Amino acid sequence: MTSITRNLPPFVREIGASIIGKECYVTLVENLELTNIDCLKYALSKGLGIGIVAGGSIMKVPQILLILKAHSARGISLSAYILETLSYAITLAYSYRNNYPFSTYGENLFLTLQNIVILNLIIAYAPRLPNKGQKLFATLVGSTASTAVLSFLPETTLALLQMGTLPLSVFSKLPQIRQNARTQSTGQLSAFAILSQIAGCLARLFTTATEVNDWIVSAGFAVALLLNIILGYQLYAYWPKAETKAAYQMQPVDGTTDSHQPKFKTEPTDENTTLTWTQPVQPLQHRVSTPPPRAQTPTSGKKWTRKVD
Repeated sequence: MTSITRNLPPFVREIGASIIGKECYVTLVENLELTNIDCLKYALSKGLGIGIVAGGSIMKVPQILLILKAHSARGISLSAYILETLSYAITLAYSYRNNYPFSTYGENLFLTLQNIVILNLIIAYAPRLPNKGQKLFATLVGSTASTAVLSFLPETTLALLQMGTLPLSVFSKLPQIRQNARTQSTGQLSAFAILSQIAGCLARLFTTATEVNDWIVSAGFAVALLLNIILGYQLYAYWPKAETKAAYQMQPVDGTTDSHQPKFKTEPTDENTTLTWTQPVQPLQHRVSTPPPRAQTPTSGKKWTRKVD
């Protein structure tokens, strides 16, 4: 088997070595030494990291499509998304400035961009929100300004901001959790996005411990995991359960009113009770079987006309 793995095409060796390093590539792929725990953990971390970055590039797309399809951002907290976007941007800048591998933080770039789109959609579809155009412009300007500031801040200041993402993560989720609890509904909140964030936080705890070993970043993912689990529970608890629709049968309507007058009969539906137009049915004892009337035919062949002067 090693005769095959040691003679793979050069581009395969280059890709593998660039991902898991030349030493681990030789150990795991060429020599098939699968008992090397350190290289196995590193390769698993790289694989998870690449998967998270790829998943992060589309994680919030279902949320965007839900809002566009419903023409509404009902149930989505604007303040929660503002704080969450700021937290993603700080982590992105902190990791980039510390030269961490892109596979350990790359999803923050895509999540920040997608959150900016969602922020603009929340403002655009918000009912009775004055000065929407000004707020949309302020969102774009604020996003650009935040990117510029984070790019030029000293590393010590950026480290303090990264520590600030711990309470920021809490405050970014609390408005959404509180709103869900108050309305007993998750509105247009995407289940795919929440479940993906839970899985991503779990994987990020492993990749950060394996490749970066930065307790500040790990603590941020741990707090985010706890809050996302709470949101996941709310999705389960407040999921709209469709009521079973009762079988509807045509029955006589009670009452002593005129039987020839049409009446209304209520019919249960999934959300509320509607009125259904029904035709009254006479009781069996009052029904009389009568033959249908026969068409009358003229008794003679004379045609009657009217003379008009």
